[in-house]
Amino acid sequence: MAQIDKPGLYFNTVTYTGTHSSSGAQSITGVGFQPDWVWLKNRTSAGYDNRTYDAVRTATKILNINNTNAEGTDSQGLTAFGTDGFTVGTSNGDNNNGDSYVGWNWKANGSGSANTDGGINSTVSVNNTAGFSIVKYGTGTGSATTVGHGLNAAPNLIIVKPLGTVTTGGWIMGADAIDSTWNNVFTINETGAAANDPSFNDTAPTSSVFSVGNNNTNRSGENYIAYCFVEKKGYSKFGSYVGNNNASGPFVYTGFKPAFVLLKSINNGGWHWRQMDTVRDNNKNDGTNNILSANNNAAEFSNELDIDYLSNGFKIRDARTGINGSAWTVMYMAFAKNPIVGSNNIPATAI
Repeated sequence: MAQIDKPGLYFNTVTYTGTHSSSGAQSITGVGFQPDWVWLKNRTSAGYDNRTYDAVRTATKILNINNTNAEGTDSQGLTAFGTDGFTVGTSNGDNNNGDSYVGWNWKANGSGSANTDGGINSTVSVNNTAGFSIVKYGTGTGSATTVGHGLNAAPNLIIVKPLGTVTTGGWIMGADAIDSTWNNVFTINETGAAANDPSFNDTAPTSSVFSVGNNNTNRSGENYIAYCFVEKKGYSKFGSYVGNNNASGPFVYTGFKPAFVLLKSINNGGWHWRQMDTVRDNNKNDGTNNILSANNNAAEFSNELDIDYLSNGFKIRDARTGINGSAWTVMYMAFAKNPIVGSNNIPATAI
């Protein structure tokens, strides 16, 4: 597997302050590339959703990760993808005056192209270097079939959401780390444990397609968006750890210093998703983390320490049951700030 020496070319986090009432739309720069999937969240004020846009569905087409709402059009949301970031309009969800925002950004390959590998045709924007593709597919058939993902390797993690052509539905996540047979899945907009569900037809993905089964991923007449990930050395890691209910929790080896970490208990429900990043945490371990949750519209909170970011992974620093219950299995999704060493065995630097 080829090593990614400069992960900041494919994933980056930016923060910004809303300007709505003072100057209207604003251009957010500093991403370092033209993003193709952008996940935005208001940090300051409660009541604002986890909002997401991608280049395949096009700018202004919004989905909220914390609910089941159908795809909508917000002409004043994210209005354009730029060479170094994106532009937000006057929507309070993305640009409320004076509020602080975070944007997590992934690079695929623009608006995508046709893919006919599966039983349902798809439009795929794929970045094989970073192991990431955005897949829009439909219409659903209502019976088990497959969808092409374009990655030339079996995805380790897939997120799927119906766009609401026929009906609304949740955000389904399947992953090797949740269940190697893909029988059990998460619903990201909920706090429940992973549950047995035929969303992926109880079938692991192949190097060309992923399987879809029930209404969550293949309702007759419905259209869907999927985000597919293959692990890449020095850049991404999707796995799990077992908690010890101790403030000196497990160390999780990723092979890089994480820039972004998402956590969720696999076998115990009732606990929020937790996403953290080194930008909001000021790239240091200072006794607290700034935490947001994918499943709700709450403001950021920072009254606890969940993890320390280390040069080769992260360490759990909280005995709290949701991320470190005794013998609880917790899934993680991590992207790199910089690897331990580059492909030339020289210590790598962030970009």
